[in-house]
Amino acid sequence: MSLSDAAPPDEPSPYELLSWYAEMGVTEALDDEPHDQFAEPASPPAQRTPLSPVRTPGSPVRLAASRPIAAAATAPDDAALTARALAREARTLDELREALARFEGCALKATAKNLVFSDGNPAGRVMMVGEAPGADEDRIGLPFVGRSGQLLDRMLAAIGLSRKDDVYIANLLPWRPPGNRTPTPQEVAICLPFIQRQIELADPDILVCVGAPSAQGLLGFKGIMASRGKWVEYDTGARRIRAIATLHPAYLLRRPLDKRLSWRDLRALKAALDTKEQ
Repeated sequence: MSLSDAAPPDEPSPYELLSWYAEMGVTEALDDEPHDQFAEPASPPAQRTPLSPVRTPGSPVRLAASRPIAAAATAPDDAALTARALAREARTLDELREALARFEGCALKATAKNLVFSDGNPAGRVMMVGEAPGADEDRIGLPFVGRSGQLLDRMLAAIGLSRKDDVYIANLLPWRPPGNRTPTPQEVAICLPFIQRQIELADPDILVCVGAPSAQGLLGFKGIMASRGKWVEYDTGARRIRAIATLHPAYLLRRPLDKRLSWRDLRALKAALDTKEQ
C-alpha cells in the first residue's frame, strides 16, 4: 500500500498516527526537524559571468566573457565507475558480498540497517531479482521475508519449487530506500554493476525479474503489465540465458485479482524448466 492509497485516521491519537506511518512504510527518521518539501526553494543570488581581459596587438584592452570549463565527472558517475571496478574484481559471490559491504558510493547504505545480499540456493536453476528490500528485509538482512516473501514462497511451491533447493533470490538494490519508496534511476545506475555481476557468478538457467524496476533495470522493459510473461534473452557476460518478468508479490497483495496473471507466468516458468530437462 502506498501513501496515496490511504489516509490517516480522523483526529488520531499519537499512537494511531505512528501506527499508520509504520504501516505506510515511514519508519526512518532522517532529521531532527521536519522540512516542507513542497516549499518553493529560495532563489540563489544571480551570479555574474566572470570576465577576462582580451587584448589584440595594436588595440586597447577589452573584456570578454570567459568560456565555461568542461564539467568534471559527477559524484554518481564516479560511484558507478567504482561499483563497476569492484564488481568485476569479485571472483565469487562471497567476494562480491564483501565488495558491497565496503562500497560507500550509494547513499542508501547510510539509512539502511543491513545489507540485503541474497537468499536461497546459489546453485539453483532459477534466479529471481526483486526491486529493493522492505522494512522486514532490512531488519533481518534477507530478501523477500515479509508478507510478499511468504506469498512468493507459496507461488513457487505451487509449481514444485522452493528457495532452499531451486531458487536463488536477490534484489536490484541491496539497501532499503527510506519509506519503501521506489529507487531513483541514479541509485539503480550505481548499484546495477553489482547485481549484473551477481547474476553472472550465480549463472542460472533462467532469470526472473520480479516487479517493474527490476524488469526495467535488467531487461530494459517499459511497463510491467505489457511486458510480463514475455520471454527474452539476457546476456550474463558468460552466456545468454532465458529471462522473463512477472508481477511483484507486494503488488499482488494489493491487487489479488491479478494473481491470475502471475499464475500464467509461473506456468510458463515451469514449462521452460521442464523443457530444458528433456
